[in-house]
Amino acid sequence: MVRKFKLAICQSNVAGDKASNIRNAEEMVRQAASQGAEIVMLPEMFNCPYQTELFPAYAECYPNGETIQMLSGTAKTAGIVLVGGSIPEKDGDIVYNTSFIFGPQGELLGRHRKVHLFDVDLPDLKVRESNTLGPGNCLTVVDAGFCKLGVIICFDVRFPEIARLLALEGIQALLIPAAFNTVTGPAHWKLSMRMRAVDNQIYVAAASPARDENAGYVVYGHSMVVDPWGEVLAEAGLGSEIIMAEINPARIEEVRGRLPLLAQRRTDLYSLQWKKGDGNGNH
Repeated sequence: MVRKFKLAICQSNVAGDKASNIRNAEEMVRQAASQGAEIVMLPEMFNCPYQTELFPAYAECYPNGETIQMLSGTAKTAGIVLVGGSIPEKDGDIVYNTSFIFGPQGELLGRHRKVHLFDVDLPDLKVRESNTLGPGNCLTVVDAGFCKLGVIICFDVRFPEIARLLALEGIQALLIPAAFNTVTGPAHWKLSMRMRAVDNQIYVAAASPARDENAGYVVYGHSMVVDPWGEVLAEAGLGSEIIMAEINPARIEEVRGRLPLLAQRRTDLYSLQWKKGDGNGNH
């Protein structure tokens, strides 16, 4: 049954020591759960520095990787749904940017492999994720029992068709582990999250790592939760922090009742199609 619940975002510090990153993330997740969060989300690449050339060295395989084991075990002992940010996942010869989502029994509810790789040439910043990562080929809806979640990763948010397809599948919240930088963040971070919420009349939650000014890639921070009207319910600063917000499905129905955007779509003129997978990042 869909109902109110508390969602927390852990804006964790990320450094070069993988074991330390994992421990830090686990501590923050447990703290968020102790504060009443039923769904907790970590940032993109929370177990390693966001440097494309490093991803293969930090990559691990499902289900035996140390980060994956921590996520499953922590979700079980805390009794929560844990959206494990994202990590480099190795599958055969390919490394993916993958979010693993675990349920309160430690079970894998789904995984999302980043669909749109961050290959950009920005002022003072060039990044090519495709140098070391492969793209995912599925969209992801997770049934958490008391709600439906859509999960995408960072650059995926810039492709509004994905959010619309997930909204049409009946999600209440779109969860986005991300690592915007200090070039794109000031311009587009809050705007992007608010617009995906407003366009689709859903909750949007975006998790960033904490900012490290000395890192090779400086993230923006400002993790946030936005409601279906575009109101920012909670926003982090730059440092390590846990933020929390209540997700109320009745708010979705209220907004859609007053401004029935989804019902007024001209499907006689246009449509979107989705090639569905198995919920584990595969077709």
